[in-house]
Amino acid sequence: MFEEELEKASALYGLPLDRGQIEKFAIYCRLLIEWNEKMNLTAITEPKEIAVKHMVDSLTALRGIEDGESLRLIDVGTGAGFPGIPLKIVRPDMDLLLLDSLKKRVRFLETVVETLGFKGAACLHGRAEEAAREKGLRERFDVAVSRAVARLPVLAEYLLPFVRVGGRAIALKGLHSEEEAKEARRAAEILGGALIETIPVSLPGLSDRRAVLVMKKERATPKIYPRKAGTPAREPLL
Repeated sequence: MFEEELEKASALYGLPLDRGQIEKFAIYCRLLIEWNEKMNLTAITEPKEIAVKHMVDSLTALRGIEDGESLRLIDVGTGAGFPGIPLKIVRPDMDLLLLDSLKKRVRFLETVVETLGFKGAACLHGRAEEAAREKGLRERFDVAVSRAVARLPVLAEYLLPFVRVGGRAIALKGLHSEEEAKEARRAAEILGGALIETIPVSLPGLSDRRAVLVMKKERATPKIYPRKAGTPAREPLL
């Protein structure tokens, strides 16, 4: 059921998956449902909805990534692994770091990474505001991506400190994407980035508006950012 729905939805979206990829997505879906019975990973549990609203939706991030681009990517506030794990399935060449602040979710992510046999993938327990100050993580990624974590002015402070100059921060957004893009202009400027593109996307069978928002990193992020844990959410750079 899930495999059929995913194969159909990905083809309708314009990104057909091969049999090996679909099998990996199916294993991921099975683990998601199993673990969701003992911890809160997702409110979406129907196979068709998982295929479209989680898996294919995650793949829309590819709209902000150039084909064939050598890639070191961090998924900030990844939760149950979206969009990072779907991206790794279709781009196995990427180096992936999954960052989440909840230890039990990280244990789930570690199980998925091990079960799928990923090479070049790691999981890290921590908050974005603290991890981005670590020397080995700050401005070391080609792409930082996030989905459904915070409004863009807040998200910019979580993402841009991880991104190298010349790299990109990608946010998957819904209904209020245009409004958020306008709100985030000052934050992006302060943090060394610029909002360069809003890419509308639509998912098979869904009428709601979605977009991929891309910020290019133009200058190094000032050392005072990100601010201490909790401050970006309480006092966004508006």
